[in-house]
This record gives sequence, structure tokens and C-alpha cells, in this order.
Amino acid sequence: MVKRTGPTNPNLKELIQELKKLASQQNIKLWKRIALDLEKPTRQRRVVNISRINRYTKKDENVVIPGKVLGSGVLDHPVTVAAWKFSEQAKEKINKIGKAIYIQDLMKQGIKDKGVRIIG
Repeated sequence: MVKRTGPTNPNLKELIQELKKLASQQNIKLWKRIALDLEKPTRQRRVVNISRINRYTKKDENVVIPGKVLGSGVLDHPVTVAAWKFSEQAKEKINKIGKAIYIQDLMKQGIKDKGVRIIG
């Protein structure tokens, strides 16, 4: 049996460590949950289309996708989407109406557990 080693991307490893550290320092379960989701193998990591974000969010909501956002679909209300990765098309579509940021940027904003939706 092969030993599970976790992600090999150094940027992703660093992000996971930062999320866990922030979760323990500030006692915010949101960051720990996102770190656990990002530790999953690539095949199990979340991939979300804009159509799903549009369907499950409300106006001016904060959304976290612990994975990649793809550009299929239309966004018809402003939302802030934080993710590990974005396709170019997805980033363009989100930035026309809302705001596409990376998870690191959301961490710096001092967001607490409330008011953030995890989609996946």
C-alpha cells in the first residue's frame, strides 16, 4: 500500500499550513475545514462551475471554493468568490459582476465563520 503524502505543490502546502495556523490561533473552524478540503488528493478536490455558484448564492455573499472554479455558466448577481484556482474565463466572468480573489486574500480580510459559504 502506498503511503499518502498529501499535496506536492509547495504553494498549496504553504497555504494549508497557514490555514491550520490561523484556525488554531483565532479558533475559527472555517479555516480548518478549508485546509482539510485542500489536503485531499487532486481527483477528490472540488471543481465548481459559475452556474453552481450562481444557483446557490445570494447577492453580495462571500463564497469559498476549496478547489478550482471553471467558467461554465452565467453569474447574474454580485458575489465575492475565493478559491485556490480559477480558469481565465471564470475569473473574467466573476470580475465583471462580482469579485474573484484567492483564499490567501480572504484570510487577510479577517473573515470570521459567519457570512461565508463553502460550495463544492
